[in-house]
Amino acid sequence: MTIMKHNEVKRSRRIIGIEGENIACQFFESIGFEILETNWRHRHQEIDIIATDGKSLHIIEVKTQTSETGGFPEESVDRKKMLNIIKAAEAYMNMNTKWNTLQFDILSILLKNGEPEILWIEDVYL
Repeated sequence: MTIMKHNEVKRSRRIIGIEGENIACQFFESIGFEILETNWRHRHQEIDIIATDGKSLHIIEVKTQTSETGGFPEESVDRKKMLNIIKAAEAYMNMNTKWNTLQFDILSILLKNGEPEILWIEDVYL
């Protein structure tokens, strides 16, 4: 039996997260979105993807897992996480004032059996 150290587990999650964000960018580009920023940071908050469909600014939280153990990826976006994303989005919009329409989305990615299962939850409001 192999026992993973805390740093190895953290690294593994990070790799899965990066893979998920790459899949998310490909997904949104394939449906005509323009990716403006990835992993955009403001103080302690981070936005995974900032994109536009030509009309609205989309703030996209990407959640990726390799199994449903403990729930589906999107279930890990709680109220506290959304409040942090909202704060970061406000900072981004203050710096980029051309945007009038803002939408929060979650892209849930389940990586199992080779093909990613993608669930796009649009216009999230908590």
